[in-house]
Amino acid sequence: MISPDEIKLTLSQALPVSVVETQDLTGGGDHWQVIIVSPAFEGKGLVEQHRMVNEVLKEPLADQRIHALSLKTYSPAQWEKLGS
Repeated sequence: MISPDEIKLTLSQALPVSVVETQDLTGGGDHWQVIIVSPAFEGKGLVEQHRMVNEVLKEPLADQRIHALSLKTYSPAQWEKLGS
C-alpha cells in the first residue's frame, strides 16, 4: 500500500509538477488514478509522458505497492485548455 502523499512526493521530487491529484480507485491503496500536470510533458506524446511517470514510480510498481495505475498527463498548456 502507498499513500497519496507518497505518490505526490515521489513525483514532485522527480519532475517539475504544477498539479498532482490522486484518487484511490478501490479503497485498498494499490489501485490509483493520478492526474499530473508538468512542463516536462511539453512537446512529448502521451506514451512518452506515461513512460516518464512509470519510470518515476518504478519502485512502488515493482514491489506491488501500486498494483494498477491510471494516468492522465498534461502539459500546462493542455491543462489550461481543459479549464477554459
